[in-house]
Amino acid sequence: MNRPIPLAAGALPAAAFRAPARIRFQECDPAGIVFFANWFGLASAAIEEWFGAELGVDFHELHGARRTGTGFAHAEADYFIPGLMGQHILITPLVEAIGGASYTLRVHIHNQEGAEMVRLRLISATTNLDTRRVMPIPADLRAALAAYQARCAPPETPA
Repeated sequence: MNRPIPLAAGALPAAAFRAPARIRFQECDPAGIVFFANWFGLASAAIEEWFGAELGVDFHELHGARRTGTGFAHAEADYFIPGLMGQHILITPLVEAIGGASYTLRVHIHNQEGAEMVRLRLISATTNLDTRRVMPIPADLRAALAAYQARCAPPETPA
């Protein structure tokens, strides 16, 4: 397995959304270090904020009134340095891929010094919450994901 190399916060696209958060007591083990699974909860909260602030799609309306779920179908993590109780962090989601009924996010989590602590890769499947069946990504969400992905793409280099 090739271990990814941590990226400094400054290496991420300037246009990317960054959600500030603070590591709380409840997210830590007795040693005061973030319990590994709690990184997913921190990322999920940031993604909810990203939906409204950056994508213009109300996360709660999408899941409530529109009955469209965006649950994780696959999740993986690379841990670089521990997160400590009380630390302020920045959580940055980037769109890696958009499929027919799923999309892949790469979520970078950095400390105040700009060092990458954790990198998550999350595949979300869109589902009809009434039938519990996979459904195509709604057109407005697809367009918003694609626009964000384009805003955050590295500039093309001339040939």
